[in-house]
Amino acid sequence: MIRLVLPWPVSANRYWRSFVPRGGKRAITVVSDEAKAYKKAVASAAFVAGLREPIHGRVRVAIKLFPKRPQDWAKRAQRDPDGWADTVQCLDLDNARKVLYDALKGIAYDDDKWIKRDAGEICEPDGEARVEVVITPIVRAPIAPALFEDAAA
Repeated sequence: MIRLVLPWPVSANRYWRSFVPRGGKRAITVVSDEAKAYKKAVASAAFVAGLREPIHGRVRVAIKLFPKRPQDWAKRAQRDPDGWADTVQCLDLDNARKVLYDALKGIAYDDDKWIKRDAGEICEPDGEARVEVVITPIVRAPIAPALFEDAAA
C-alpha cells in the first residue's frame, strides 16, 4: 500500500492546452507547463515518501481532497455550523481525479488503465490545501485448475 500527501492539483481546465501549429489545420492538445510542474511536484512527494517503483497491475485508488481553510472559516462556521465547508472553493472530484491519475502514472502505478476501483471524498478544510492518496494493489485469488478439468473433456 502507498500513502501519499500531495499538493493541491491543478484544475483540469489548465492541465492541458490546445493550439493549432503554424500551417496546421487541426488543434494539438498537450500537457501544459503548469501540469508538468505539478507532475514534478507529485514525483518529488512520492520520492520523499519512499516510493521508488510503481505498483504493477491492478490497483485501488482512494483520494481525499482537503481544500485550503479560508481565513474567515470561524465566521462561516458560526453562521452555518453544518454547512460552512460547502462554501469553500474546491475542485470537483471528477476534475481532481483526472489530474491526479495522470500525474501518478508511472510513479505510483504503471498506467491509469490499471485503476480498477476508486473512491473519492471532499473533506472539511483543516489547514493548507492538499490531497491524501492511498493506492493499494488488488491481489486476485488464483484460479483453481480443477475448474477447467470439465472444460477440457
